[in-house]
Amino acid sequence: MSRLQEIETLIARIATGDRRAFRELYRHVSPKLFGICLRVLNDRAEAEDALQEVFVKIWNGADRYRANGLSPMTWLITVARNHAIDRLRRRRAAQGDMDEAVDLADPAPGPETRLVAAGETARLSACLEELDEARADAVRGAYLTGLTYKELAAHHGVPLNTMRTWLRRSLLKLKECLTR
Repeated sequence: MSRLQEIETLIARIATGDRRAFRELYRHVSPKLFGICLRVLNDRAEAEDALQEVFVKIWNGADRYRANGLSPMTWLITVARNHAIDRLRRRRAAQGDMDEAVDLADPAPGPETRLVAAGETARLSACLEELDEARADAVRGAYLTGLTYKELAAHHGVPLNTMRTWLRRSLLKLKECLTR
């Protein structure tokens, strides 16, 4: 079962009131959702509060999630981002800056940032091509898909410590390549 299918299953179990599934989902996705709240709110304490509220919304709204072939992370990220933006608007409105709350800037990166990111993505892709195919696949799995060392080791049929070594050495090679 892929990680995304596992998350989708957890959401379905949460919709039935399964607390264990809720704990498991929290363990899998809370770092990512916290990062989103922190990026929007730019305040660690407020992001922690927002994350707690996001998980209450997930608990209460899991029955409204519909598996449609898209990533369940999209739904979870949308819940977190929208909640953080709502908190930001309330905070700004409470500070008496209603115009700024209404005209909230889109937190998405601007054209210049996207252009720089595209260049960095191209450099990283070129550096990944220099790695052995299995090691490049492991790096993508760990850092782009979010697979654990254990999942990667099982997928590639190698011991856990070998996978850790692959990733450590691959990251060193990528760092070297990116600094050229």
